[in-house]
Amino acid sequence: MTPSTILLVDDHPIVREGYRRLLDRVPHFRVIAEAADAAEAYKRYRETRPDLTIMDLSMPGAGGIEAVRHIRQWDRTARILVVSIHTRPVFVQQAFAAGSLGYVSKASGPSELLAAAAEVARGRRWVGQDVARDLALGQLDQGESALADLSAREFTILRMLIAGSAVDEIAEALHLSPKTVRNHHYAIKAKLGARTDLGLALAAARAGIDGSDV
Repeated sequence: MTPSTILLVDDHPIVREGYRRLLDRVPHFRVIAEAADAAEAYKRYRETRPDLTIMDLSMPGAGGIEAVRHIRQWDRTARILVVSIHTRPVFVQQAFAAGSLGYVSKASGPSELLAAAAEVARGRRWVGQDVARDLALGQLDQGESALADLSAREFTILRMLIAGSAVDEIAEALHLSPKTVRNHHYAIKAKLGARTDLGLALAAARAGIDGSDV
C-alpha cells in the first residue's frame, strides 16, 4: 500500500514535530513537507501536491481559513483536515465552507487525529466528537448565524481587523488592493448589521471572536 503523503501546516515548530512523530509511526502515512503560515502552505502545497494537508487556523498573516480557500481554489481535489483549538461553530462552518473535509480539536487524543487523517485522506468527511457537540449546540445560538453567512475571505478579513491589522497590512497579506479590502470591510459591516468598527468588534465578540483568535 502506497503511503498517503502529508503536508503539516502550523506556526509552532514543536506542534509540527509532535504531529510528525505521531504520523510517522503509521505505515500508511508519510510527512513530506511543512509550513508555518498561509503563504508558505500554498507554496509548499503546489510544490509537493500532498494527498492530505493538516492545517491549523490561528497563524500569522492570512491564517488557516484563507490557506484552505486558496489551496482549494487552485486544486478542487485537495483533501484538508483542520486541527484547531477553536471548536466554536462559526470556525467549523467557515472551515468547511472554505473547502476542508475534516475538523478536529487540538484537545483530541492521538487516536482521533489518526482516524480523522485516515478518513480525510480517503476523501471522506470527519468531525471530531467535541467539535460535533459544540456544532450541534451552536445551531441554537443566533449570535453566530450572521458570521456563518460571511464568505471565507470576509471571515479572514474580519479576524484580521479585530486583531488590529490595518487595511494596507490586510491587502498585502491577502494579495488584494486596499480598495478591495475596504469594500469587503463595508460588506462585512452590512452583513453583521454594524454601523461602526466598534459595532463590528461587538458583533464578533458576541460570537466569541477577538484579537487573540488570529
